[in-house]
Amino acid sequence: MIRAALSAFLVLVVASTEGKYIPKTGRRVPQLLSRGWGDQLIWAQTYEEALYWSRSNNKPLMVIFHLEDCPHSQALKKIFSEDVEIQKTVDEDFVVLNLVYETTDKHLSPDGQYVPRIIFVDPTMTVRADITGRYSNKMYAYETGDIKLLLSNMKKAKKLLKSEL
Repeated sequence: MIRAALSAFLVLVVASTEGKYIPKTGRRVPQLLSRGWGDQLIWAQTYEEALYWSRSNNKPLMVIFHLEDCPHSQALKKIFSEDVEIQKTVDEDFVVLNLVYETTDKHLSPDGQYVPRIIFVDPTMTVRADITGRYSNKMYAYETGDIKLLLSNMKKAKKLLKSEL
């Protein structure tokens, strides 16, 4: 009886880890800073810290603005955290920060304060106004159907960084 229960438990544990992104460096301890956007990723705690990491590691910064009680934010978070390619790209090529509050830096809300919104910042601390979503009235908004566009924009941010070196 105990053996059967233990076997069932092991099957559940193995099944729950399939399809999730695991960094090359091995499984990491989940961070509270991820807020569910990618528990195996390393997240900056503040905008200032993220800018420092971006500059120090010469990686673009991706800032995700969201709210815990926003259904659009929750839907995007679910798709974002389950997409293996996005998780891998973020882990290897980006500094990431997710915020549930607005910053005082007006450069991070060039077309208003709304959620979810994703802004890319290069290591020179320049907000990339040329990397936008598909909406003209909310240029940095992404929905669940925009995940391929988001991945494309992530690759664009990475490519722009390399071309400017």
